[in-house]
Amino acid sequence: TVFVVEDFTPVPYKAPPPPKTEKSFPPYTGFGSEEDSLCSCMGLLLKPPQKDFKKFMEKDRNGMESNILRFVAKLVTDSPIDKDRKFIISYFLSDDTISVFEHIQKNTGILGGKFLERGRIKKPGQELFKSEPSEYFKAQDLFVGARVCFHGHNFLLVDADEYTFNYMEKHANEFSVANIGVILKKLKDIAEPRSREIRQVFAAADPEHSKVIEYDTFRNLIVSITDETFSEHEIITLGRYYGVRDEYEMDLHFLLAVAQEQLKKNSFENFEQLSAVLIYNDREKCGVLPREVCRTVCKSFKLPLADDNLQALLTMCEDDHKQVEYKKFVDGLNWRQNPIPALQTIKVPLKNEDDRSGQPPSLPVKGIKYLPLLDDLFGNEE
Repeated sequence: TVFVVEDFTPVPYKAPPPPKTEKSFPPYTGFGSEEDSLCSCMGLLLKPPQKDFKKFMEKDRNGMESNILRFVAKLVTDSPIDKDRKFIISYFLSDDTISVFEHIQKNTGILGGKFLERGRIKKPGQELFKSEPSEYFKAQDLFVGARVCFHGHNFLLVDADEYTFNYMEKHANEFSVANIGVILKKLKDIAEPRSREIRQVFAAADPEHSKVIEYDTFRNLIVSITDETFSEHEIITLGRYYGVRDEYEMDLHFLLAVAQEQLKKNSFENFEQLSAVLIYNDREKCGVLPREVCRTVCKSFKLPLADDNLQALLTMCEDDHKQVEYKKFVDGLNWRQNPIPALQTIKVPLKNEDDRSGQPPSLPVKGIKYLPLLDDLFGNEE
């Protein structure tokens, strides 16, 4: 007040920093890969594009874990010759690459074999010469019922192998079409206003009151209820979750016969050591272990069995509490002390085996227990 100054607003002694300009890159020229061209714009010293080695080490083939998702596909076309062609689309999780092989079909004039070289595939409809990186097909884009376009060829995915279904269900947080919780919530939002009507429709589909309906009938009901908004993979996930296993899949004796034949061919005889390690892991000495523990022990012994067959055997040796009776499991595999005649292995082939015969896709399950599904959707009926 002495100097008659009433405004004490500070005066900036330097100008504020200018806004940061976003770094822009020139458009892709069409020479080499987009990643390589982008790296050449980063600095004067040229460096090759860095690959995701962590992902490669985690998702590369490891023993029986192939980390490859395989789908059966057919061409979407009006050509009477091309529409019967069958393809195997393989997605490699280690580097997001895709390869396509075609089934050899007799008397068609189509040679089959390699149809598309392994590599990353861009999604269609993108501008070629642009500054932004292109979008490529990811694992989440491939599922049963999906339509994909690979370099101008339109494919419809009609089936998948057992490993693919199991992998997607184990990693349900990455694949919404295999997440039973998400699917049930989605179905509940659609069907809850018509709960009484839907119960009557399912009851009418089961005139013998067996509490089980065929998969085709179940699929048609879900398609009708959801007004075709569910993908084929989501319906298959529901069917697998509430399904009744095929009779030949439930034949433990046959599975053990097949397993013994494989162990005998590979001269595996370390049954005593295998049993000892399982007993050691059973700290409570109750005679049972979780399935994943038994599977890990079997993998450590390099048991020469496909992972699908091993999982099926462990499941069939479970008790009512979903714990594996490991003594029963090891005794069944022991082809020295408990041999099963080789003739008993001549039976219907396992569904878990890769089907590359070109035949129409098989049903995921034969029967569906629909009452647990209705209870999960609408609660227990009074």
